[in-house]
Order: sequence, then C-alpha cells, then structure tokens
Amino acid sequence: MTTLNNTTQDVRVCTKTVMDNIADPDITFDENGVCNYFYQYQDRVEKFFVGGEEGQRQMEEVFAKIREEGKNKKYDCITGVSGGVDSTYMVYLCKKYGLRPLVVHLDNGWNSEIANQNINNIIDKCGFDLHTHVIDWEEFRDLQLSFLKASVIDLELTSDHAIFAVIYGLAQKHGITYMLNGFNITTEGILPSAWRWFKYDWLNIRSIQKQFGSKKLKTFPHVSFGKKTYYEFVKKIQTVMPLNYIDYNKEEAKELISRELGWRDYGGKHFESIITRFYQGYILPEKFGVDKRKAHLSTLIASGQMTRDEALEELKQPIYDADMLEEDKEFVLKKFGFSEAEFEAVMNAPIKAHTDYPSYITKHYKYHEQIMKSISPATRLVKKALGIRRENKSY
Repeated sequence: MTTLNNTTQDVRVCTKTVMDNIADPDITFDENGVCNYFYQYQDRVEKFFVGGEEGQRQMEEVFAKIREEGKNKKYDCITGVSGGVDSTYMVYLCKKYGLRPLVVHLDNGWNSEIANQNINNIIDKCGFDLHTHVIDWEEFRDLQLSFLKASVIDLELTSDHAIFAVIYGLAQKHGITYMLNGFNITTEGILPSAWRWFKYDWLNIRSIQKQFGSKKLKTFPHVSFGKKTYYEFVKKIQTVMPLNYIDYNKEEAKELISRELGWRDYGGKHFESIITRFYQGYILPEKFGVDKRKAHLSTLIASGQMTRDEALEELKQPIYDADMLEEDKEFVLKKFGFSEAEFEAVMNAPIKAHTDYPSYITKHYKYHEQIMKSISPATRLVKKALGIRRENKSY
C-alpha cells in the first residue's frame, strides 16, 4: 500500500453494496459489477456465522460451558467495554445469561463525556466489577504523534493493541480462560485490509515509536508475538465472539441497551472517543481518502439491515457536523500540542504503508503461516484420529 487516493481512473461503485474504488487498491468487480467484498462477506457468514434458533442454542451452550468451568472462580470470563454499541450489548448478554465477567475499560485520555456516562450506567445496571486501566498520557500522546508522523493509516492500532494487552494480562492474573469479544460479522464483516492494520503488531508499534518518538514506551500495555503465543497455547486463553452466533441487529441492539442500560447514542460508529471521531471523520477522508461509513453501511446492506438506496442516501450527508469538527479539531490539536502548521505538515506528508516499518506480518507471522501450512495435513489427521472438532465459531 503506497497510495490510496484514486486520481487516475473513474470511480466505480459496487452494484450490491456502496463500496467503490476510491482509496482501495484491492477492490475488484465481477461482470455484474459486484465487488469482492460482497462475496467475502458471504463466505465469512458461511464459515463463522450461525444465526437463528441453532445459533441461539449454540450461544447458550457456550455460555453454560463458561459458567460451569468458572464456577469456583471470582470471574468466569473477561470482556472489554468502550461504551460503544457492540461492547455494551456484549456486557448486556453477560448479565442476561448469568455470566460473571470482569469488565475492562482502557482510558486513553480521549473519552467523550457521553462515553463516561454510558460506561458508568452499564456497570451500575449490571453490577459487574469494572477495571479501568488509565494509560500514561504523556507516553501515549508521544506514541500517537509518532503514528501521525509515520504517515500510516491505522492510528487506532495504538489503542486497540493496548486494550487487548490489558485484557490478556488481567485474564492471566485472575485465571480467566474466556475472553468475550463484541466483534461480529453482521455489522462489521466488511472492511478493506488497506484501511486497517493487524492489531497485535507490537513490532510495528515499537519500530514506529523508535523512529519518530521522543519517549521510550515504559508503561504502554503491549503483547509480543511470544507472549500472545504463551497466553493462547500455555494459559489456554481463548477468544469467543458470541454475536456471531445470533441474529445481531444494530438498531435493535441500540434500542435495547438504551431501554435497559440507559445508553445514549453518539451519532456515529466508534464516536465514543473524540480522537476516533476526529480520525474517522477528518484524518481518514482528508489524508487517505477513506470514508469508513462505506464499509459499515455495506456490511449492513449485505446482512439485510439496510437497503442500498438508504445507504447511498446516508452517504450524501456530511461525515462530520461542521460545528463539532471545528470544536474537535481545536481540542485535538491543543491536546497533542500541535500548531496548525505542524498538523498540516502531517496531513500533507506522503502516505506510508505499515510494512514500510518492521512488522510481525513480514517476519514472525509470515514464517508462522508457512510452518502451519506445512504441518496442517498432519494436524488434520491427528485431530481426526482424536475426534477433535471445532466447537467455537469465531472470526
């Protein structure tokens, strides 16, 4: 990925979704104008989604197993909460089905006031323990500035990696083996790989900070390739994605958590964080040409939760309210300590790929994938001989 902006060819829009060839070098279309993402979504549904009565049954079976295995522990599972729809609904399911999770929140200094209120309401209503990890702001600020200066696309990698590291660490500390994740195919199944990066790439984070940062990452929560392998294969900590079992509907989920947990809407996906709102609403479209609403809306079209005409109509609306944009930009620049000129220099710098810096994807995971492919025939034979089957559909 060296360039994302399409300035050399005509814009082409998928006839099934609203994905297009702007800022996406990997999109392809068939003879009917249907993009590859629509078919990838169908494939993921086939592989990782259950749904209907069978999905409900399987989800309850998984929850029963979690309760049984954790009955003598303080917590039987762990889950993160940002205050957004999916993580909030995940916590609601824990309450409904009698799980005893340790709920974890990462305070990276960018929470909106509504997000704080929503998280407090969720915990008050559900009565769960909340562990809030407050990140060292000066260190984190320096890291986020490094990512901006590195000119890579996934600024959110810094926060996403940290919350995964905190959750893994707490799971080990409390002897928890089930991590519940609110990711789901039916509302998040489409997202071009050019618009994001691998969230466990600690090598990429560390390398970018080393080249552009002014501080050493002494307290930043992180999980290395070796540590993640240790958590998964020695400590047997596994990720479960319950929303992939059920017919999860975004609007219905919003109504339910508003009614049951006093949750308030932010007006946009992941807008609970001010930096995420500014990143998705301004930095991504202005610097990288990426409007993430296209991926979100296309997923809802593919899952039957929205029509294509409704999505096209929504895309006509501005990504950002003009007054909110002005207010957020002033807040973000002040919090980063950026002058207007420094920020504009970052915005106008040539786009770089994450692989322009050292990465697990081009090293550890490349070799890991090659090894797994070479031993996979033997692994399948052993599993077949032992009668091992895949019980948990996850993605």
